[in-house]
Amino acid sequence: MKPPGATLGVLGGGQLGRMLALEARRMGYRTIALDPTVDGPAGQFCDELIVGSFSDVDAAVRLAERSTVVTLETEHIALPVLQAVEALRPLYPGAAILGTIQDRLSQRRCLDSIGVPHTRYAEVTDAASLDVALARLGQPAILKTRRDGYDGKGQVAIRDAESLKAARALLHQQPCILEAFVPFEREISCIAARSLDGHFAAYPIAENIHRNHILHATIAPARISAETARNAEEVTRAIAEGLGFVGLLAVEFFVLPDGTLLVNEIAPRTHNSGHFTLGACATSQFEQQARCIMGLPLGETTLFSPAVMVNLLGDLWLDRTPEWELLLGLPNAHLHLYGKAQAKAGRKMGHLLLLGSDIDASLRTADEIVR
Repeated sequence: MKPPGATLGVLGGGQLGRMLALEARRMGYRTIALDPTVDGPAGQFCDELIVGSFSDVDAAVRLAERSTVVTLETEHIALPVLQAVEALRPLYPGAAILGTIQDRLSQRRCLDSIGVPHTRYAEVTDAASLDVALARLGQPAILKTRRDGYDGKGQVAIRDAESLKAARALLHQQPCILEAFVPFEREISCIAARSLDGHFAAYPIAENIHRNHILHATIAPARISAETARNAEEVTRAIAEGLGFVGLLAVEFFVLPDGTLLVNEIAPRTHNSGHFTLGACATSQFEQQARCIMGLPLGETTLFSPAVMVNLLGDLWLDRTPEWELLLGLPNAHLHLYGKAQAKAGRKMGHLLLLGSDIDASLRTADEIVR
């Protein structure tokens, strides 16, 4: 166990790192972050900031030398950086696990080896293999770059000749993976923790609503059957144990009309859909991450109140000032802003957590806020 006073190193300085730093400081830990920007969300609260890119081995080594344990808030860290850090300090999750998850193809193959259900896929390296993959998986299908995609970036839905042309253009940029289209009923996620000694704890399953490929709102608990919730937790546990994972893990699922679950994606970190835990649960996902990697007992994951989390995107700032009086005047509402200097369309600037048993009313409020 690493007692309070130890230093937690964080690779990444975005909003996830910011909320981790705040929770770690409350628990008595020091924090140091590596980030390309001097004024990022995490750097505003960390005890120390090292400015450097996510491929800067020297900067990462400096962070490791100043840290007791190192974790991350983004998986988009160059593998040589992860390996250099791990050679100096404990890194959770480890470089080998992150190397597997960073690449969508190796992630899918790993899910195959663990034996959990997930989306049908095919490796695509050129135009000929794309044609073969489309013949096998059918259309519509989704072509995704193997690395670095998020919030709909780095992917093309293939439905017709025009979108196929766009897919071929994407394929020229880097290796890809083709995934079969899934006619899902809803999307859910399981946020879970696995400690150094192998203990596992999952939060109540959350339901996610996307707009333009970006998470709009999360509902906790998800509007699914108890059996579906148990299955999602069991699959998440199997993935965590199969990987030998330590830390916070988010597994996103498609729920088919008959209740069947298919894994969509793994995130080896705290997750946007887990923000409801900061205010609605006994232990936030960020405190849980610190507990995992510092060797503390896992915290209780009880949900105190049903909750709706809505992302506040930069669009709200572009042609008007957000209605702060309205947001802060809502009953049982909690505002979290990330300290980003510049608002951009689609950029996550903060989120609002709405507590209360009437989920439909909270969703209506969320939609009114971001209309």
